[in-house]
Amino acid sequence: MAPSPESWTLPWRGLGLSSNLSASDQPHPYRLLDEEPELFDFVEYSAPLSLSETKKHATLFPEMHRRLQEVPVLFHPVHLNLYGPVLESPEALADLDAHARTVGSPWVGNDVGWWHSGGQPFPGYLYFSPPLTNEGLQDCAAHALHVQSGLSRPLALENPAVFARRGDMHVLDFMARLQSRTGLPLLLDLGHLFSYQLSAELPLETGLDGFPFDRVIEIHIAGGVVTRRWVRRFYVDDHTQPVREELFQLLEWVLPRCTSLRAVTFEGDGHPPEVALLTLRRLRNLIPKQQRAPLRLTPVEAVPPPLSNVSRPWELFDLGHGARRAVESDDVDGTIAEVDFRLAVVAEQLDKDFPISRLLLAGTREGLLAFTSSQEYRELFEGSGRSFGHAFLDYARKRLREHPDEAGAAAAALSFETFLPTLMLRPMNPPKPGEVGLVEDARVGTFPADLSELVYSARALRRHLTGRAWANGTVELSGLESLAQTARRTVSRPWRFAVRRRRGGGMEVHTATPGLSELFRALTQGPLPEKDIAPPLLAEALGRGLVRRG
Repeated sequence: MAPSPESWTLPWRGLGLSSNLSASDQPHPYRLLDEEPELFDFVEYSAPLSLSETKKHATLFPEMHRRLQEVPVLFHPVHLNLYGPVLESPEALADLDAHARTVGSPWVGNDVGWWHSGGQPFPGYLYFSPPLTNEGLQDCAAHALHVQSGLSRPLALENPAVFARRGDMHVLDFMARLQSRTGLPLLLDLGHLFSYQLSAELPLETGLDGFPFDRVIEIHIAGGVVTRRWVRRFYVDDHTQPVREELFQLLEWVLPRCTSLRAVTFEGDGHPPEVALLTLRRLRNLIPKQQRAPLRLTPVEAVPPPLSNVSRPWELFDLGHGARRAVESDDVDGTIAEVDFRLAVVAEQLDKDFPISRLLLAGTREGLLAFTSSQEYRELFEGSGRSFGHAFLDYARKRLREHPDEAGAAAAALSFETFLPTLMLRPMNPPKPGEVGLVEDARVGTFPADLSELVYSARALRRHLTGRAWANGTVELSGLESLAQTARRTVSRPWRFAVRRRRGGGMEVHTATPGLSELFRALTQGPLPEKDIAPPLLAEALGRGLVRRG
């Protein structure tokens, strides 16, 4: 348990930009600051609780650590449960505190939600918001005080994003009561607030009167999309999208009311630098570069109550994944919208590793629901130790056993996509000057079934159905039958192909003409002298990004 200080002194941080600390992600915060040093004042980053895990995977961490004196940081872990059936372990809290102290984060902010279970984050880090009831409040208070008991700096409680109305409290009333019960400061996310107002069919300014703005130490503003389903509108929190005007207006309204404010963070993950510049310059006009006196907070001595789970989080899990049918008290329309969003995230994650098998075995809403309602999926979050991909693989194999009529169409594709990660482990020698070899993230393999038509069919069908969906507003999933037809006529014969790892995850398979296939075969033995490769073949391989000159 971390020692409880007599008071916390929170410095002024000003305007910040969020980052996932990957050098390949946009925008690169330090490149932006190098070009325009006054653009923002700090970096807020998301990473695992463990500092060693962060250093292992976050490619920007060395630069971040080197520039701490010049560019301070805030740690926003989003790997931290502030709701859910199990409290964080003592080891996790020790990792959290050590991480925050090492980087000098004066506070740690986190959404009040259930982020992970059984060692697995929910797909896309799409957490479960607590029900806005006294029972949900009781469980969230137990989580928050438990986390704070292991933290030597304040935990800032962030209002969660909301799809479905669950409970009779306004989200700001819920957060006000949670703050009162725990004594912890607040982090106000404007997009999340907008999501609740739309879900509850309320005007944007509803519920603001009486909210303890003087307890808000940080504000988040980010991009999102408003979608209409039936007569309802929903806000989807998507940081890659532009910031909506409603949020800029709301920011201008709340800024003078947040008298304890220490920081405003633009969560601009995924924005190209030239687009992030536009938003940051606009925000800079609202939060000018300046210094303010430190804020002193006195922690409230509160003993963490035991976790009772009176709000039944596993029932929300089943509801949110379509394993339990919504009833009137669940907000049926809101629940359907939430399930559809979760299914879209699940499909997107599956498509990175199983782009063909997913279309054949879970290409429809019903097919995705069958997976998210399965025992294999549930066990993934009950500590089974399997990965997301392994859970789908176990589910798919069971489905093929139970539906042998589908086996001929999907078994070869499933075996192929399971084989690809193993292929990527094969060592490869880089080309020397005057030679040509495969690029670092590409490999060449041979498979006993010719899937060239199936690979092409899956890509062509996605493009066709997407184009039709833009025109008529629905995805005509009956078109998946053509993919099944193509799969059924797969020919058993040796097939050579190339595969390259995508920047955003997953792998892209390249089929080949006989001439290019022969070049692939030769390159499996190692780089070749450039003079020995026919110029047209070399141009095609270079154009596909599969080979490089030494």
